Amino acid sequence: MSVNRCMHVLRLQRRMSALTLRSPGALPDSRVCYGGTAGSPISLGFSRDVSSNSSPPTTPDTSLFVPLAFKSDCSVDGSVGAELTQPLDKSELLKILNRFYKKKEMQKLAADQGLDARLFHQAFISFRKYVLEMTSLGAALHIILNDICCGAGHIDDIFPYFMLHAKQIFPMLDCMDDLRKISDLRVPANWYPEARAIQRKVIFHAGPTNSGKTYQAIQRYLTAKTGVYCGPLKLLAHEIFEKTNDMGVMCDLVTGEDRTFMDPEGRAAGHVACTIEMCSVSTPYEVAVIDEIQMIRDTSRGWAWTRALLGLCAEEIHVCGEPAAIDFVRELMYTTGEEMEVHTYQRLTPFSILDNALESLDNLRPGDCIVCFSKNDIYSISRQIEIRGLECAVIYGSLPPGTKLSQAKKFNDPDDPCKILVATDAIGMGLNLSIKRIIFSTLVKPNINEKGEKQMDTISTSQALQISGRAGRFSSKFKEGEVTTMHRDDLPILKGILSCTVEPIQTAGLHPTAEQIEMFAYHLPDATLSNLIDIFVSLSRVDGLYFVCNIDDFKFLADMIQHIPLNLRSRYVFCTAPINKKQPFVCTSFLKFARQFSRDEPLTFDWVCRHISWPLPPPKNIKDLVHLEAAHDVLDLYLWLSYRFMDMFPDTALVRVIQQQLDDIIQQGVRNITRLIRATDPAGADPLGRGAAASPRVPRLGGMPLERQGNSLASRLVKDGLLTPDLLRQLQSEWFKEVVPQGQEVARKNKKK
Repeated sequence: MSVNRCMHVLRLQRRMSALTLRSPGALPDSRVCYGGTAGSPISLGFSRDVSSNSSPPTTPDTSLFVPLAFKSDCSVDGSVGAELTQPLDKSELLKILNRFYKKKEMQKLAADQGLDARLFHQAFISFRKYVLEMTSLGAALHIILNDICCGAGHIDDIFPYFMLHAKQIFPMLDCMDDLRKISDLRVPANWYPEARAIQRKVIFHAGPTNSGKTYQAIQRYLTAKTGVYCGPLKLLAHEIFEKTNDMGVMCDLVTGEDRTFMDPEGRAAGHVACTIEMCSVSTPYEVAVIDEIQMIRDTSRGWAWTRALLGLCAEEIHVCGEPAAIDFVRELMYTTGEEMEVHTYQRLTPFSILDNALESLDNLRPGDCIVCFSKNDIYSISRQIEIRGLECAVIYGSLPPGTKLSQAKKFNDPDDPCKILVATDAIGMGLNLSIKRIIFSTLVKPNINEKGEKQMDTISTSQALQISGRAGRFSSKFKEGEVTTMHRDDLPILKGILSCTVEPIQTAGLHPTAEQIEMFAYHLPDATLSNLIDIFVSLSRVDGLYFVCNIDDFKFLADMIQHIPLNLRSRYVFCTAPINKKQPFVCTSFLKFARQFSRDEPLTFDWVCRHISWPLPPPKNIKDLVHLEAAHDVLDLYLWLSYRFMDMFPDTALVRVIQQQLDDIIQQGVRNITRLIRATDPAGADPLGRGAAASPRVPRLGGMPLERQGNSLASRLVKDGLLTPDLLRQLQSEWFKEVVPQGQEVARKNKKK
């Protein structure tokens, strides 16, 4: 071997060794520390150990590490290696590489560098493909492989080149410590230095629904020089906005889709009513009100309550919610060094659980509200009520706010013939309704679990109390509320659920911020946004008081627009848009908005009108009504984006005008909903029978009630002559005796979840 060749190889080997064998903990002093506990308050004593600063680093989920395409730089050396030695024998190379792969020492060395078995295998497949398929390799690697083939080198000499290849296709290996620091979420109180710079007074107003807790907090809010109300719904924010201005206190409204400033010149008022996601954590206030604090544990939106509670810069923080949140909020306040006082309230009017189920819609009376958990059930029950000559109002989640308020007003109006309400659990918050009796059509509701999976589950005690509490509200004409079920065998289960205490809140939600994701992207510039989020959550470290909220909706939108060229900040903002991903037209519109935005072409009023085919005719059937609701959501999406990208969504005022007109059209359709149902399904299905329209019932003995559906096991057994109707009734009678203890067991399981 010539002197020049030896020197060339030695220089390259030193460079490879320096790159791959460097201690992963030896970071330059100039690196920014993204986590840490600097400035954290002195612990005042916790009821449980949440100090996890000494906990070992999170083991990453390497299944999330997507290998990048390898970019060869052999053009620098050209064919120097082949000229200095000889062409390589591919069959001999394959044997050498396979021997390298099987060596336990190589696998252990790779594991020390962050390559577990999965990544080692993927990196080897890529490395082997590179070595065998490239027409020319880098000079150093070519010479090393040639020496091994000739018996003059050792197979272990391949390792530095293998690691260099692995770190090119898995760039996160070289910056794992930085990524762990960025995703360290253990001290969220330190994210809000403005709030930590003042001594805040926290007052918890605890009580059930209809106890006056929010009213008391609002009274203090009205007397303050400046204040902010943070609510879970646009309807609640709008209600406080109107009440505050009616009281002679100038108040602005801020929601995701709306900004209403009372000052003619657009100056901010001293008071603001907003949805909780929109509250400012940099504006100083005298008083802040955080409503429905128990939603801090919500798997999707809990982060917004955490942010408000820890970050609002207010001298007084008035927190309203269930007593189940008292101990947890006090514990969070320990981490900020702030004390909390508690005011407890009792329900202003009583409600009782009836001993008899409704069983038939013929037993309906004025002031009744039937609660369903699906729109199909609402359509079916509304139709059956109309057949009986009664008029009903309808409220469900996807209706525009104006339509909900219109239906609520119709139901509450003593001079209106409409005395029955059919609604989803959307009535649990945000609407003042004059309800005498709540009737649960079912106790089973679709939920999203911690893994983001949809499942059918019995409603929790908290949900049951929230809905039941709408009966007999203090401000209504009914001074006492009643609660029951549609079906007889559900009633003991409801009693079991309501007899249980609400499970104390244990954790609060967190969500990665745009800044954190941008820092991740700096280290992983070729990763998709969805993959960045996955890796962030995988590496994130939280203490025992917190959890990372479900990010499936965010990832769904990120994957949808991944092929559209957007900068990371804009992409992140688009993916936080609150859209209903179940609506194909809304998803298609979201995609078109992003594509138009990426072309730097403003989305004008005319463009939007063409897209939704405005003007839209009144609905002729339920399908038309659903499309109108989706079109309203599209206009909501436009308004939401317009406050984040004002130059690209310039026609806010014009879009708001047609959205109001669309709301009026939807109101007209909902007022005639039974006619639309008839046009859609002339036959009509009896919701109290066991047709396809019936809601799922509470699971028992591992399955559904035998006669729930026409194609059920019981129906087939009777039809095939394997089971007589008398035997079926006997079985049902025996199972019914187990309903009460089983209802309590369902409630206990629900609490554990």
